[in-house]
Formats: sequence, C-alpha cells, structure tokens
Amino acid sequence: MEIPESMLAELAAWNGGSGIDLKSWIGCSGKFSLAVGYATVFWPEFTLFDGYILPMGFSETALRGFESRGDSRKAVEWVMNHLHLDSVQHLGCEDLSKDKLIALGQVLEQIYMAKLAWQFPDRTCIVEFHRPIDEDDLSDYQISFWQAAHERLT
Repeated sequence: MEIPESMLAELAAWNGGSGIDLKSWIGCSGKFSLAVGYATVFWPEFTLFDGYILPMGFSETALRGFESRGDSRKAVEWVMNHLHLDSVQHLGCEDLSKDKLIALGQVLEQIYMAKLAWQFPDRTCIVEFHRPIDEDDLSDYQISFWQAAHERLT
C-alpha cells in the first residue's frame, strides 16, 4: 500500500526525525480495542437474506422501505451495503484528507472483493469504491457492492 502523502511528514518526524514505517507506527499509536472495532470494517460479516447479500444486523424495515419505493434490487443492495468512509474516523479527528480516503477506499475495495468471493463463491459481486465528482467533499467517499445478477434485473 502506498502511504498517503499527508502522512509522510508525521511518520518522518518519529524517532527524532529518523522516521518510522507504517506498521511500526501502528504498534506505537494503536489500541487493541480500536483494532477489534476496525475488524468490523476490514472483514465485515454478511448474510444472505431474501436473495440479497447484506451486512449482519441489517434492518429489515429499512430494506422493505427501499423496496417499496420501487428501487431496483441492485439499488437496494447498494444502499443497504454502503459505507461512508469518513464514518470510520474518530470524533474530533482532524487528519481526515482526500489522499487517506482514497488509500482506505482502494484497500477496502480489495478486501470486500476477497471477502465476498470467499463467503459467497456462487454469487458474483461488484464492489464499487465511489469517489465524488467534487473530490473535496470528504463526506461522499463510499464503498458498497451489489450482486451482478441484480444488474440483469434492473
């Protein structure tokens, strides 16, 4: 993974200016409780329900609400599975940046592809890392997916 440019100065300042690599930095800055929490983002739990692949603990009421609007199965599955990447940050976090969101989105895209192929080998899924038209709108970087079979039903 390429280190986001906005992190380079921070990593370089460690060890009296000698710097630190990303993996070692985690060992100095991270917490196990955060690692456990991040596991829900980096290896999410999915379930099969009514032909949809959905996050574990999804709201059936929300699902039925989207269906009742006449949305396609693809659109319903996309919205039920989407994650705004800025929601991964901590309250009061001041280091959110476009390059970090892009790095995170690219990694999550690969993780979701691997996880879905592993968990649902008989269902082809399309994973989308959505980048907003206005790249400075940090709240609109998203990751989501839908089943390819749902595209044919649209």
